[in-house]
Amino acid sequence: MAHDAHAPDRNVYYVPHSSPWPVIASVALFITMFGFGGLLNHESWGKTTFLVGLAFLAVILFKWFADVITESVRGYYNKQVDTSFRMGMVWFIFSEVMFFAAFFGALFYTRQFALPWLSGEGHGGSTNAILWEGFTGGWPTNGPATIGGAFSTVPAWGLPLLNTLILLSSGVTITIAHHALKANKRGTLLFFLGFTILLGCLFLFCQASEYREAYHELNLTLASGIYGSTFFMLTGFHGLHVTLGTFMLIVIWLRCLRGHFTPQDHFGFEAVAWYWHFVDVVWLMLFLFVYVL
Repeated sequence: MAHDAHAPDRNVYYVPHSSPWPVIASVALFITMFGFGGLLNHESWGKTTFLVGLAFLAVILFKWFADVITESVRGYYNKQVDTSFRMGMVWFIFSEVMFFAAFFGALFYTRQFALPWLSGEGHGGSTNAILWEGFTGGWPTNGPATIGGAFSTVPAWGLPLLNTLILLSSGVTITIAHHALKANKRGTLLFFLGFTILLGCLFLFCQASEYREAYHELNLTLASGIYGSTFFMLTGFHGLHVTLGTFMLIVIWLRCLRGHFTPQDHFGFEAVAWYWHFVDVVWLMLFLFVYVL
């Protein structure tokens, strides 16, 4: 990695001065969410405002991360800054763990408590007589009153199993790429990191195909009661994380192509690898609790 001859003292913790990106990004985020609110309420300006805000936010993030990369390759960061980055990534992944824990918690509560109570079982069995007398629930369910109509579930041993194998394979390829980086084998690094990107894209393609089948052939939608809601919230947000992770991998591949990392200094690569392994683990839980069980 090249270092700027005029870089500041690496014994001093580097703090960027007068960065405009946090304030501008907050404005872009406000526009995005304001437009999203309008979109949800079917306002005529909602979709346009949302897309403009999203594009604005993407440009800001691109410029912001470009500044961080520039500071890194010029040697502005020392061991203390590296530790801060690592702690920040750990807490970020922890926040993502809590995010998915909320949805898994909703799934668990529905299956273990709400449905039995609505069916007249357990300590909350009186719920059956008060709210939905005569309702007998099983899993998967579209809830009392058959909200959204009848539906079929996505077979676990079809595309979901294939996607599981794809994502597990991507975890292996990114690990090989990491070892290649530490061994300074650039060709192997670029090949396996690129292969990881292809596997991520293949996963997204398969999930899009699964969604198309669910909506058009199985009548499984977000409106298909509690099962449809939890299914699409969990798999949909996971798909969003895979999409973001794939973009991150592409950026890291381009940086590796330009020689930005060394065997001793490559936290940018490690951070994306941590995130990708987190995505792998979440999918394994999804496959088990959403598809198989």
